[in-house]
Amino acid sequence: MSATPTSTFVIVGAGLAGAKAAETLRAEGFDGRLLLLGEEAERPYERPPLSKAYLRGETDRDSLYVHQEGFYVAHEIELRTATRVDSITPSAHQLELASGERIGYQRLLLATGAAPRCLPLPGADLDGVHYLRSRRDADVLAAAAAQATHVVVVGTGWIGSEAAASLRQLGRDVTLIGPDPAPLARVLGPEIAAVYRDLHADHGVRLQLETRVAGLRGHGRVEAVLTDDGRTIEGDLVLVGAGAAPRTELAEAAGLPVRDGLLVNAQLEAVGAAGVYAAGDVAAAWHPRYQTYLRVEHWANALNQGPAAARNMLGIPTAYARLPYFYSDQYDLGMEYSGFAATDWDQVVVRGDLAARTFIAFWLKDQRVIAGMNANVWDVTESIQALIRGGRPVDPERLADPDIPLGQVTGEDTGQRSDRLATSSTR
Repeated sequence: MSATPTSTFVIVGAGLAGAKAAETLRAEGFDGRLLLLGEEAERPYERPPLSKAYLRGETDRDSLYVHQEGFYVAHEIELRTATRVDSITPSAHQLELASGERIGYQRLLLATGAAPRCLPLPGADLDGVHYLRSRRDADVLAAAAAQATHVVVVGTGWIGSEAAASLRQLGRDVTLIGPDPAPLARVLGPEIAAVYRDLHADHGVRLQLETRVAGLRGHGRVEAVLTDDGRTIEGDLVLVGAGAAPRTELAEAAGLPVRDGLLVNAQLEAVGAAGVYAAGDVAAAWHPRYQTYLRVEHWANALNQGPAAARNMLGIPTAYARLPYFYSDQYDLGMEYSGFAATDWDQVVVRGDLAARTFIAFWLKDQRVIAGMNANVWDVTESIQALIRGGRPVDPERLADPDIPLGQVTGEDTGQRSDRLATSSTR
């Protein structure tokens, strides 16, 4: 169904993906009614700084917002904050708000994001136990951390690792607990994850690795974390970073296909539900390259997937085939990761110096680069992604040799910028 001047498009979820989709709809000429509905009481903002600069007080609230305050009115986008959608009825092209108001739509975009996974453990409801997802969460955590004696961070994924670094930089005593042998081991594998293990140790974080939490103890307020091997780790503030789950409640209740996210095709339209689209953390999108449904919980995905969904909503065919990309900053180590290796690689090749934390790591499968990570090395992401997209076999020795430009590793100059290990950041 093509959009007409009387069409109503609704976006549920006023985060980065939803806000960029709304911006793109107007930029592409959509002049119908456009609603952007968000549960939080403020306009759309970006989340990556919440565990980094914002948590440390190095940047202010205004720097988080996706658009300036007057943007939505100027572009006739009906931004409704503090608004919860109770249900959607795809067959009737209608949704109902918690207030009881019903809204019909021609196109619907679900950009509902994800929610922190809560620990179903004894004591998890004690005061002093925190999660980090929203700006308010970050504000509350920062205020609590300023009064805390010892912080225990449960979870060695991205949120746990970044928040542990920020809290340590704020001068807090920090213990980082996780079931893996090193922070980020599930994503990066043991060799590269060891870099982060040593990084945190060098900055004074107490690491309790290969350790699972059995419960939390306290009298009204958390006082300690109990491990499954019988140890007690004292802490008067606990941050749980146990991953996030896609917010698929609306989709499930509406009978839409859900499997670790709302299943959508390469055009980001829900499988079996014409006119319903998804983008961002909630979307498990069919990826043409990987031939699987892929859900990516990172900033770049929301930034780019929202606009792609908007174009498809307007009938502009746009297959979403970008390589996954994310970044992380911990202490003085910045990194960018491109590609998708999961656990399916057979070799890791390093160009540079792991000990100096200035390197590029490549994950190979059948001698082909499937993912790459540049750590404190900049202006090489385009070249890394060219190697991944090219899909050609590579000589690991040439790949590891810093004197061979990345664009010439396969013996065919790709014309990409890739010379040497540049160390000045342009991200």
